[in-house]
Amino acid sequence: MAAAAERAVEFTIRAFEPGSAVPQIADHEVHIWALCLDDAHSMHSLRESLSPDELERTSRFRFERHQNQYVLTRGTLRCLLSGYLGISPSEISFQYSKYDKPRLTQTQDLDFNLSHTEGMAIFGFTRGHRIGVDIERLRSDFPAGEIAERFFSLAEREALRETRAARRHEVFFRIWTRKEAYIKALGEGLSHPLHQFDVSLDETASLVATRPDSSDAQRWRLENLDIAPGFVAAAAIELDHSTEVTR
Repeated sequence: MAAAAERAVEFTIRAFEPGSAVPQIADHEVHIWALCLDDAHSMHSLRESLSPDELERTSRFRFERHQNQYVLTRGTLRCLLSGYLGISPSEISFQYSKYDKPRLTQTQDLDFNLSHTEGMAIFGFTRGHRIGVDIERLRSDFPAGEIAERFFSLAEREALRETRAARRHEVFFRIWTRKEAYIKALGEGLSHPLHQFDVSLDETASLVATRPDSSDAQRWRLENLDIAPGFVAAAAIELDHSTEVTR
């Protein structure tokens, strides 16, 4: 029992503010940081930490609000990684997979992922495991059923059809964030077909089935992230066969 407890994965959610202390992260820990993009932050210092290619990408955004959100998310990512690695934010450097997922050039041990939506961003960090996170603002002004019919698995589509109308958009985002977190952890993004795996719809997040290899589902854990009212978020982490998750 003690050995199992030592291997359990613990999720911790923290709010990020300028000057936040970054704790050490152990192998069994997952750190989630939440950033309110509508709050005032030191844009100047965050912008100074960005690399030339990040600054060039900033300039591609047409609207200033989107430029500021990009600076806030990338600058905050650098601040957090700086705390974990013990180097300055401007020294952080990335390499990118063919699907554009960033990894650190300094170490392959610390894995991370980020996601942002209107008004909020989240960042996930862990050691020795792949991780993916996703956050969405709850909305009802779009055709959730049509999107689900196009992208979700058969089991998910059938379950969503049976959900009462008043809850359909909430359940849609619950499915969507769990699926996004999983494919982001895989590092394949939307190149991985969303209909090839099933996630749970209820309060307890889980990867129900994977195809064509059904054993893949046993290697992953999904977790609901309670970030803020009006938002739905999830994390996916790859585990070895001896790892448990504490909820």
